[in-house]
Amino acid sequence: MSTFGENLKNERKLAGFNQAEFAKLLGTTQQRVSEWERDKVEPTLSTIKAILKALNVTFEDLVQ
Repeated sequence: MSTFGENLKNERKLAGFNQAEFAKLLGTTQQRVSEWERDKVEPTLSTIKAILKALNVTFEDLVQ
């Protein structure tokens, strides 16, 4: 079973974003995206909603 961070990284790459591009889209830093992807920090609920919209995925896609 993959972690949230691993799934986020995979979906981000499938969408064609690098970490810096994705961070800019979400109004955060590349370092923060890296922390999410390494499961060091969890994004807030409002950020998760923005991630889902930006990647055009469901919540289940990120937590399975």
